[in-house]
Amino acid sequence: MSEDSRISRRGLIGAGLGTAAGLIAERLAGAAPASPDCDAGTPAQTSGPYYPTHDRDDEDPDLTQVKGRPGRASGEVIYVQGRVLDTNCRPVAGALVEIWQANRWGRYDHEKDAGNPRPLDPNFQSWAEMLTDAEGRYRFKTIKPGSYPAEGDWIRPPHIHFKIARRGYHELVTQMYFDGEPLNEPDQILKALPPEERARVTVAPQPVPPELEAGARLCVFDITLRPVG
Repeated sequence: MSEDSRISRRGLIGAGLGTAAGLIAERLAGAAPASPDCDAGTPAQTSGPYYPTHDRDDEDPDLTQVKGRPGRASGEVIYVQGRVLDTNCRPVAGALVEIWQANRWGRYDHEKDAGNPRPLDPNFQSWAEMLTDAEGRYRFKTIKPGSYPAEGDWIRPPHIHFKIARRGYHELVTQMYFDGEPLNEPDQILKALPPEERARVTVAPQPVPPELEAGARLCVFDITLRPVG
């Protein structure tokens, strides 16, 4: 699927940050301002085997509910939000941000994870995309993913995959991790990064204003894209 086709289909979602969703994003941003190190850049990481291969009817930024289903995803609700910036810390508007992840039990809704004995969650969207607004902001509502076995005794820690694309910038694929997880230190993918780069892809969840969602937590993850040329 081309970037242009996705942008044309998802433009309304990106514009949503300027309406009610935008007000929430501003509240969250005000509650937890980030201090990005833009020149250092966001480290690239593998996309893994579970990158979505098919369009879905529901690709909006709320992964906790699936269109047409009355239920809600199981697990701890988190808001993941931040800004997409260039190497001079200027916002990158109109960047396509995609996320995909395992559910709370560590299972991907993907054909390559069909042998995983952990359960699927029919109420979890598992993948979403949106465009950044004029200030480079994005925001997703999701659940904290579970860990899962990779190979041998290697167990992947909770993480969320990101893919960010914008014409004029190098496409970036990376992963976001959660501070304090005991499986972070032995993870083969995360420990391949130098310590300072590990810190750039690790977030410390914090409470959100209770009127947004009691018990939910906020993860602020700013992302730097490198310009082409």
